Order: sequence, then C-alpha cells, then structure tokens
Amino acid sequence: MSTDIWAWVHDTHRQLAEQGHHRLADAIYELPGHANEGRNDQLDAVFPEALAAARALELPWVEVYLRHWRMQNLLNKRHQGEQALPEVVDLLEFAHREQTASCPQSVCVVQDFAICHARVDGPGYVPERLAVLEETLERIEPARACFDCLSREYSDTLEDDGRPADALAHLDTAAARMQAAGQRLSLHFHHARAGSLNLLGRHEEILPLLDAAEKAEQARGGGLDDSDRRWGALLRARALARLGRSDEALALLPPLAEAEQYADLRPIWAATVEILAGAGAHENTAGLGAALTGWVGYLDSTGSHRPCVDLLLTAGRLALARGARTVALTLAATGGRKLTQLRRTDGVAEQVAALRAAAEALPVAEPPAAADLLALPAGRDGDPEADADLLAAAHARHQGDPAADPAVGSDLVVRLAALLGGLGHTRAATDLLWQRLDEDPGHEQLPGLLASVLIDAGDAEGVRRLSERQHAANPSDAYWTRARWAAAESRWAEVGEHCAALLALDPDRINPRRLAAGAATELGDHVRAQRLYEEILEHALPVEGTAPEELYRTVQPQDLWHLVTAASANRDWPAVRATGARLGIEFDEPAGPVDEEWQTVTIRATRANGAGVDLPAVRTGPATARIVPVLGDDVPLNHGDVVVFAPALLEPPPAADAPEQVRERWRPVFRQLTLLDPAGYTTYWIDGAWPGDRKWAAFGKDLAEAGYGVWAYSGDEYAVTDPKKEDGTLPGIYAALGVPPTAGSAEADALLARLTKRWKHPLAWLDLATAAGADIAPHEETVRRYGL
Repeated sequence: MSTDIWAWVHDTHRQLAEQGHHRLADAIYELPGHANEGRNDQLDAVFPEALAAARALELPWVEVYLRHWRMQNLLNKRHQGEQALPEVVDLLEFAHREQTASCPQSVCVVQDFAICHARVDGPGYVPERLAVLEETLERIEPARACFDCLSREYSDTLEDDGRPADALAHLDTAAARMQAAGQRLSLHFHHARAGSLNLLGRHEEILPLLDAAEKAEQARGGGLDDSDRRWGALLRARALARLGRSDEALALLPPLAEAEQYADLRPIWAATVEILAGAGAHENTAGLGAALTGWVGYLDSTGSHRPCVDLLLTAGRLALARGARTVALTLAATGGRKLTQLRRTDGVAEQVAALRAAAEALPVAEPPAAADLLALPAGRDGDPEADADLLAAAHARHQGDPAADPAVGSDLVVRLAALLGGLGHTRAATDLLWQRLDEDPGHEQLPGLLASVLIDAGDAEGVRRLSERQHAANPSDAYWTRARWAAAESRWAEVGEHCAALLALDPDRINPRRLAAGAATELGDHVRAQRLYEEILEHALPVEGTAPEELYRTVQPQDLWHLVTAASANRDWPAVRATGARLGIEFDEPAGPVDEEWQTVTIRATRANGAGVDLPAVRTGPATARIVPVLGDDVPLNHGDVVVFAPALLEPPPAADAPEQVRERWRPVFRQLTLLDPAGYTTYWIDGAWPGDRKWAAFGKDLAEAGYGVWAYSGDEYAVTDPKKEDGTLPGIYAALGVPPTAGSAEADALLARLTKRWKHPLAWLDLATAAGADIAPHEETVRRYGL
C-alpha cells in the first residue's frame, strides 16, 4: 500500500472545488489544522456539515478522512476515552470495508483505535494494541507518513507495558527504516523519543534532541506552529526540572491557562509542576489543587480511566504536601472507584492505597463547636482546604452525636459540599448532598445547592432525579432546576417553557425572568426578551431598604443593558433612549433612530459553516454597529450592514500596566445577535499586482466617494508573477469590492476600468466582468500573465 495521503488530499480538494463543492473542499484543508491545533469549536462547527456533504455525494474515502481527523482531535486534544470508543470501533469497521479499504487514510484509523484503548487503560490493552499495530506496520512501507504515526503509537504501547528501553529501540529502528526510504522524521517522532528518554532517566539528552529536531523542521521550511512551540517548551521544562535546573524549567513551563485550554498538555504539565513544587520552585496552592482536580473530573467524565488515575495520584501527592487531608482522602476515594474500571491494576492499586494511608495519617483538624464554626465567615483565611478539613471533622463529630441538632448537621453539609464543589470535587459534593437530603428533606438550601453541583457536573440523571423529587414538594423549585439544566445544555425553548410554568405559580420571581429573557434572545425572539426585561423593572424591589441577601431582586445594570439590546433589535428607539438614560448614556440626537458614530469595535459573527469570525465595525449606538469589511459568501454579512450585539465583553481589556501599544490596539469584542439593517452590497473579487500605497489609497477614496466598499485580504507575503522577468514576482493585491445596491455590475465594471486604466499593471475582476456582460478576454489574459 503506497498511496500518498497528501497527494490524494490535494487532488480531492481540487476536484471538489472544480465541481462547485467549495465548503467541503475547504473543510478537507481546514480540518487537520483544527484537530491538531486544538481549535475544538471550529472543528465542531465545520465537521457535521462536511460529513453530511461527503455522505450525500457518496464519497466514502472523504468520510474516512473527515472522521479520522475528528477522532484525532477527540482523542489527542480532548483526551476522550470510553466516551469515544463506540465511534472508534465503528470507524475502524467502516474504514476496512471493500469501498474504503484502499483509502490512504484507512490505515490511520488503526492509530485511532490504539490511542482510544490507551486512554481507557493503556497497560490493560497492551496485547490488543501491539497486535493491531504490528499487523498494520507489516503491510505499509516506511516511506508513508503513517509509518511514522504508527511507529510512535507502538513505542507508546511498549512504554505502557513498562518497557521504555524497548520503546526507544523500536523508535530508532523505525527511524532508520524511514530515512532509508527517503521519509523525513516528523517533529512528533522526536517528541516521542524525548518521552522514552525521560522514562529512562536520560534527561540530559533531551535538550539537544529537541534543539536539533526543531532546527531541522525549520530548515525544511515547515516552521513551528503554536502547538509545536507549546510542546517544545513543555518537554524542555520537564527535562530541566528533572535535571534540577528549576529556574530554567519554570521560565519555559507553559502557564496554567494554557494547560486549562489544551487538555493534551495536562499530564506532563502536572508531573513537571510536582517536581518543581518539590524543589520549592513552584507554589503548591489550593488553587493548583482545584485545577488538577477539575482535570481529574474531566478525564473521569470522558472515560479516560488510566490518565485519570495517573493524574489524581499526582494531585493527591501534592495535596499531601499541602497537608490537605480531606482533599487527599477524596482523591484516594476517586482512585479506588477508578481502579474498578481498569483491566490491569498492578502497581497503580498500590499507589492508590498508599495515597489513602498517607491521607489518613495526616492530623485530623480540631474544629470549634459546630454552631461557632458555622458563624464564621466562609473563606476567612483564604485557605479553602483548611476550611474543608475543619468542616469535615465537625461533620464527622456531628454524625457521631445522637443528640446533635439535625438542622446544624445539614448546614455543615451545605458548607462542606460547597467547598468541595469549589475545589473541583463535584462527585464527592453530590454524594454528600444526596445522603443529607435523604436525612433532612425539608432543608431550604440543600436542594438548590445540589442542583447547582449536578448541573455543573453535567449529571443529567441526577438532575432528573432531583427535579422529580422537588416537584412533589414544591413544583416551582422543580421548574427552576429544569430551566437551569436546559440552559446549561442550550435547550432554549425548554428554558422558556419551564420559566413560564414557574412564573405562573410564582409571578414575583426575578431570576426566572432573567433566564427566560436570555433564552428568548438566543432564540431570536427579541420581542419576548424585551417584554421580560421590562417586567423585571416592574417586579424588582427598590434598592433602598432591601436586605443584602435580596439585592439580586433589584434592577441590575446588566438588566438595563439587556433591555437596550432587545429594544434595539425591535427598533424601539424610545425604549433605547429611555433605558440608555438610566445607564448614563448621552445621545447626539434627542429622538428618532439611534445611528451615531462612536468607537471602533470588533463584532464576533458566525460563518455559514458555524465557525466564528471577528469583524471590525463602527459602533452606532449602545448595542448596534456597522460592519466595515467587504465579505465573501462564507459570512452572512457584508459591508455597511448594521447588526445588534450582546452587551457583554467577550475579552477583557488589557491591564492598566500593559504596554501602551497593547492598550491602544485593544478594541471591545462583542457577540453578534442579529442583523438589523442589511446594506445590500454585492461582493466581487479583485486580483493583480500591487499598484503602490499612494495609488491604492486614492483608489479606495474614489470608491468610497462613489458609495462602494473595498477591503484588502492579501498581506505583504502575497506575490504574483512578473510577466517581464523569468521566475520574477511582484507584490500582489487580492481584495473584495463591495458594489452598493444602487449600482449595477456594468456600472461597477466601468468604474473600475476608469480608476485603474493608467496603472502600470492591470487588475483582474473576472467575475464582475462576467456579471456585467463585458469582454472577459483582458481579464483572462491578466490571470494568465500574472499567474493569478
């Protein structure tokens, strides 16, 4: 089998584009980048449409390709395990049917199968992984790119079997075979070799290995992408930490925020931080513990059982070092549960038992009387783990006292569960709350807190069970739980239904109106949203005389901003102006539509395929903006369109001490809600040689004065062929022309011809000339001569 996967990709892309299937053609190029770079939202937006198109066109090879790259993302970037297993098995079967077996990407599905089983239990599935990888490696040539991938996967399997020396030897043998066949080694291959060297304790060899590998990658013109740089920094940080060079390691270690964003970094990041914390070079805080515990919970939810146990052991050792008894015991309990989901527990079972024993040996906190403890403010000393130890000890003492007040016991559970949930231990918190709810079903706070924890944990069955229980005693509470759960899952119509049922029973409630109004906004029902926000103003309590715990029932600034937004979408300008006045907004005109010129902002819109796109715009009112660039048909907006945006900033402004250039370049980013006034521009494309700054500026000015729009998409790197020099190039320009609805294509064609007739190099606007019925021969000649 020797089909070149990337040659097939290029040919398939070209054929699809020629046949007019541009969205699918683009997806074929975009999906691997989204998958490898961890652009999960973009992948999720592009994949369903692309897969549906491939199936509709009966292209099974393309289906294998698309599903494989999605699986690479699910397994490597999101660390899914048992959650992805049914899809992996189905994909493997599909990829080896008669009509797909010859697809070059079918071989890669074997890697998906092996990785998924490694996520579930790498050591437990060593025999199956080795067998399927050996069979596949025997039937493909070393010159194929997938030989690199499968060789790395084979090495990983040997490492999971406790054989790092064999893993390194396998990589060296595979490298020799690939190089002899003329195949270059990928940067990922060298990363795998660094992993084997780490397990063998040969840390001093890792730094020169990574340096040489990255230089070779750049020398080939491949360059390093963001993922390559993150991994290079992380692998160096781990090696330096092992070598005792803590300051250098700390300087290279990616920040916690990057590990939060990219799940594939987390295992090595956590292991490196444990080394640095042990050396006193990295803080070992409750915040760090909460982050690691959150990752443990994520792996637990995706069925990535073995990585979950490995990470909880790291988190547990760090908790022991902090003296966090309750947290360490909770992690040990999670480890005990996870062991039952592994096929092979030798070695790891002993580590979980050691964690439990060490946690039990930590001193038990000595809390004051329960009533006194509850009277203390939460988080008073900034150490939630110490508070958890006090509350856990008080709870245990209370349970052992038959004369203790049950209400106090429930209050202790509420405080302890809230702390555990905040520290990432949602399962432990829910177990504690369920048990106490059975013992004290009438407690006011227990059901609400339990609902919050269940929703945060994504526990659908728990939410169903709780809401059914609530409905028998207080239907309003049941509707509220169901509405919040539906909102968490973006089931906006259901949110509105549950909130309406609640308000019918309890019409003075405020938060259900806020939630229902937000749901109506998501559904595009801005009339209903405005009515609900106006009802909030009617039912809200006055600020003066309202108790602090009831202040949420007063009018909040965000209520007014949301009302302005809904009113803008409904063109209710008197309401916009009246509500804006309450917010302190001053308008240029006292009445009429709000259409002013404020600041430059960024509108985050949605492409036709569901992916996001940021667009420069001029803010025309409190919640409206006019789009500036001329756009293609992949974005359902265009130059001059006025949109309504949500008032919440999507990105925070730079800190006050940020560099002045950063603060000056920053623009507020808002999410588009709806198109208010389409300007009606039609887009055509201009291509050719760059005329120079002065001529291009004059060209743009003349077009603007005529009511047209123009937007350059090419950058400094864009070049076209110089027809007068062999192998010569000229700076190029690729731009979009926005033709206003008041002008026809023939008029636009004539205008461009007039404005560019004295330019040294002609531009081509083939589509516009065709639409205008003009002579297209000069444009075709320009395309040919300038290699456009």
